[in-house]
Amino acid sequence: MPLEAPARIVGELTSRGYNAEREAVTRLAAAENPNAALERVLEEIPDDALVVRTDHVETALSTAGAAGAVGAETVAGAESQPADSTPSVSTGTSPEDRDPTGGSPVETEGSRSADPAQRSLEIVGDMTGQSTGTGEYSDFVSVFRDRLDRLGAKLRGRVNHRPATAIQDMPGGSEVAMVGLVNDIRSTASGHWLIELEDATGTFPWLVMKDREYADLVGELLCDEVLAMEGTLADDSGIAFVDAMHFPDVPRTHEPSTADRHVQAALISDVHVGSQEFMADAWNAFADWLHTPDAQHVEYLLLAGDMVEGVGVYPDQDEELDIVDIYEQYEAFSEHLKKIPGDIEIVMIPGNHDAVRLAEPQPGFDEELREIMSVHDPQIVSNPSMVTLEGVSVLMYHGVSLDEVIAELPEEKASYDDPHKAMYHLLKKRHVAPQFGGHTRLAPEEKDYLIIDEVPDIFHTGHVHKLGFGKYHDVLAINSGCWQAQTDFQKSVNIDPDAGFAPIVDLDTLDVTVQKFS
Repeated sequence: MPLEAPARIVGELTSRGYNAEREAVTRLAAAENPNAALERVLEEIPDDALVVRTDHVETALSTAGAAGAVGAETVAGAESQPADSTPSVSTGTSPEDRDPTGGSPVETEGSRSADPAQRSLEIVGDMTGQSTGTGEYSDFVSVFRDRLDRLGAKLRGRVNHRPATAIQDMPGGSEVAMVGLVNDIRSTASGHWLIELEDATGTFPWLVMKDREYADLVGELLCDEVLAMEGTLADDSGIAFVDAMHFPDVPRTHEPSTADRHVQAALISDVHVGSQEFMADAWNAFADWLHTPDAQHVEYLLLAGDMVEGVGVYPDQDEELDIVDIYEQYEAFSEHLKKIPGDIEIVMIPGNHDAVRLAEPQPGFDEELREIMSVHDPQIVSNPSMVTLEGVSVLMYHGVSLDEVIAELPEEKASYDDPHKAMYHLLKKRHVAPQFGGHTRLAPEEKDYLIIDEVPDIFHTGHVHKLGFGKYHDVLAINSGCWQAQTDFQKSVNIDPDAGFAPIVDLDTLDVTVQKFS
């Protein structure tokens, strides 16, 4: 089966607003007259269908008597394209773009790779459908034990650690080290800092003297993060004086992976369809740009949450809504998504404005919303998730915890004006939302899905509606701004959004360019 047949069919379906199952495309392409078969399917498909399914094709072919030899042997035996590698997205070619001799599609200005088999997209850490937490006390114990075990493992090789109870029994003056969760942070009357660490055996206090060179690190600490401390026991063994502090951190030897060819990804977030301040003109300009030769290497679109404005997210939000029904908001978002070229691979995670649970990790959307947003067959995964594009790993996280990091840390260490610097602290702590019980709602599970187990090549967030990017130990951190102009609520909390921007990452170099559409 020639490659151009499936690609042309998908392109035609996309132009008419339909997505298609891979097998449905294969069967259409193998029909004696693919054009006639396609038209027959589109005549008979239900009016409310957004996805052309295999059963739609089988029904149309059987009633028309047009079914060809499309059995497994025919497809599997095709020299040029096995069934399981039939492209599920358009190559950007239409019938008029094809070589008049019937050969391969003619490469037109703005078209993308003629061989979708070059693409590679893998998802790791999607916990959709895996949630087991019931809110019982045992769930909280499990998630924090898992956090201590996994992040502690990254620290125990650096220090000669001892459990809290063992340290209490050691003689005064001993050199000691401990790995634990930060249970409490408080200042003393003389201006020193008292840090209480907790492990599975108990708690132990550590005193950070204000005149030590690492005292400023105390300002970076959040409760419930995991770290290691080394120091010397007081004479009565009741407290230890800190000599060194260690974070799980990204190794300075980290070397990011890159793609083997020139290919780009657009990283965006916070579209907020349904808001009166949704910037439809900017979005349309972005979608139009993706159809131009300047964007021909953009083959991936990563959307880090808040596809819609939602309902009841903040006080008096209904006064700022253009669409008040949540399902109608997603239907409107889907219409805007249709404007994106059909040959771009799309990955989406939810955010705090989306119709999923607020507690993190957030599973991907339910089946009804997935069906509404099925145009272009996006990969819809949980928040957070790790996405690997042609060997380049991208940690996608919506970013609610950035509010907490910015609120807790000194302004010179984290601010809304430089959101990527707040992201650096999450990388340093190897956890996207370390502090429990604050602004960020966290769901207790059997394991901690918010740990950054593997160091990503790119860390992508949104939420704060500010644009910023930079590198931390060679990890590219990007906060991608938004597509919503300033709302009255944002004015009340002094947020001036960076709206209408699209960071474009070269996956072969990890260089970033920012396209502005507002």
